[in-house]
Amino acid sequence: MANLEEIIAAKAASDSQWKNQHQADRQAVTEMQDCGIELIVTDPAQYIRYLTMQGDNPAYSAGNVAIVLAGMEKATVFGTRDRWQSLGRTVLAEEQDHGVKIFARDARTKAYSLTDAYDVSQTQGKDLKHRALREDSAEMSSALQTLLNYSKAEPTVDRALDAPAFFDEDKRELAINPNYTDPEAFASIAAEVALTRYHDKGYNRDYSWARYELDAQSVSYILCRRYGVEPKQPNLERLGERFAGMDMDECKSVLDKIQDMSKQIGRSIDLNIEAERRRSRTTERRPAR
Repeated sequence: MANLEEIIAAKAASDSQWKNQHQADRQAVTEMQDCGIELIVTDPAQYIRYLTMQGDNPAYSAGNVAIVLAGMEKATVFGTRDRWQSLGRTVLAEEQDHGVKIFARDARTKAYSLTDAYDVSQTQGKDLKHRALREDSAEMSSALQTLLNYSKAEPTVDRALDAPAFFDEDKRELAINPNYTDPEAFASIAAEVALTRYHDKGYNRDYSWARYELDAQSVSYILCRRYGVEPKQPNLERLGERFAGMDMDECKSVLDKIQDMSKQIGRSIDLNIEAERRRSRTTERRPAR
């Protein structure tokens, strides 16, 4: 006869061991995330590296980018096994045990669990595709229109402006000088539109240009990196001031808001570009009357 008491006791011990190990693993990853965030908010070079990685990995949270930044010194584009598989790439056999654990959200349960992430250098397969916005292209026009759609201030034309764009919080206007190149306009408008959203038509009582300048420039940098546009260097002199007195959760919250805004705008840019492409293909296929 099977000894059910021993079987039950063994299962309970095994479950407890798994739970303790799982908690220890989550704690270790959380500590790695905090380490990455501390590097980002205290070291200007690491802050730029973070913005670059966030632009190259727009689908991943600021926390996960911070984990990979701290855990992989030379990481650029990263992803889970499933992510790489969806892009036609596989993790090299010799790299299977050299990933970095990040938090992944289960699409069905919405719960977060740990999974391994790998840098592109640890994979093989199809070349990665990158969307690049070019001067005087339909895609660039669509992207600029999308940026303006996100503005919470009324766009106006000002050809005397000594910059491609400027948010006047007193007038609550977004002045645009159309005499600049498209890439210059994209970078500047992205930053100024971000300011309009942080300002939130005056509802953000904590708003000041000095407080949110770096945040807005960071949104612009991420979007420029994502779309192959030369980014404008953020004013890193404000780095220490921006995060002074904040704990790790508060620092992460600032980075999360930057990531979320750039992700939302980027998603809309992609959707609008694809919609424009579909309209163009439909027009081309339509027979002449």
